[in-house]
Amino acid sequence: MGARRSSHCCGVEGSLAGPCGMDSEDENVEEVVEVVCLGPLDEDDQLHGFCTVTYSTSDRFEGHFIHGEKNGKGKFFFFDGSALEGFYVDDSLQGQGLYTYEDGAVLHGTYVDGELNGPAQECDAEGRLAFKGQYKENNRCGECWIYYPDGGCVFGEVNEDGEMTGESVAYIYPDGHTALYGSFVDCDIIKARLATLIASESGRPRFEITPNSPLYTYDKSTSTCITAHSLLPDPYENQRVFVADSLIKGAGEGLFAKTDTDTDTVMAFYNGVRITHSEVNSRDWVLNGNTISLDNDTVIDVPQPFVSTETYCASLGHKANHSFIPNCKYDTFVHPRFGPIKCVRTLRAVQKDEELTVSYGYDHETPGKAGPEAPNWYKKELREFQQEHAGPGNL
Repeated sequence: MGARRSSHCCGVEGSLAGPCGMDSEDENVEEVVEVVCLGPLDEDDQLHGFCTVTYSTSDRFEGHFIHGEKNGKGKFFFFDGSALEGFYVDDSLQGQGLYTYEDGAVLHGTYVDGELNGPAQECDAEGRLAFKGQYKENNRCGECWIYYPDGGCVFGEVNEDGEMTGESVAYIYPDGHTALYGSFVDCDIIKARLATLIASESGRPRFEITPNSPLYTYDKSTSTCITAHSLLPDPYENQRVFVADSLIKGAGEGLFAKTDTDTDTVMAFYNGVRITHSEVNSRDWVLNGNTISLDNDTVIDVPQPFVSTETYCASLGHKANHSFIPNCKYDTFVHPRFGPIKCVRTLRAVQKDEELTVSYGYDHETPGKAGPEAPNWYKKELREFQQEHAGPGNL
């Protein structure tokens, strides 16, 4: 689950040194880096004022110099598209700095003598919080938070390598209080129990273990095994949905909300065996009733006999029925137990006991084919929906 970024350090010694220092077989010998300098010079031909320094590595620095040393605002532009800006004192970055990754994500950190030391916060390219915690000598340290785009997060004390590994780590679901607390390795659960996040007066998170909680372990599916514990419900999902006869004619069972719920809330999870697109495309539609595309390589499938909740209730997202006017959507989710899967997320506020529906998203206009590439029941519902919602000019 966990993925850590690496950022350029900026312990720059000497006005013409590279942005991260240079490696050498002899630690006492620095590699010579050719540079091109543009800007005003002092009486000793040292950079003095606003200057641009371009290195042979294609890195570039723009900023203020005083007698050959960086002093004042400055910014490194690295060859990979990333950048680092801040305030320099006597050639070293000091205080608050902003590192921008090549994909647009950013790290706001505290620098001491050119190294990350102190509080730091990272956001992804969409501006969503991805990390909050401390750094020491360019490595994460102490208690940290790692956030996922889907709303879940992991909290704990990182190890000496800056990884979220230890015996007292917690995954917190998107509601902000349902948690799995226990042993983790690099953000992946080894074994954990259900807990509740309690906000303490000091602001430090505290977790209250649920008595008689079952043991949860990392249980990512394969092409042949959906889960090792098919009758162990997800504790977050179990608070929000239930399965009952659908209100949609001929749909069988459906998924319903247990409580009134706001817009953009994760309601259920869609786990299953992991198969290929070619396998799905090569078989009859009758076998694809519970398939959903995870990415360009993988399809998640809930095959027989796991369609029944009597044999499988570890996740219930596959029970949501189709609607052309859905109240939910499928979304990606990094699940603490199942790994990367899909979830069911509300598109609008839903009421208690309201049936949750999603758009199955079959292709309505597949080139070279007569009508949509979809099962017959979907084609029938599509025709009825189009007729019902046809404008006066289409009648």
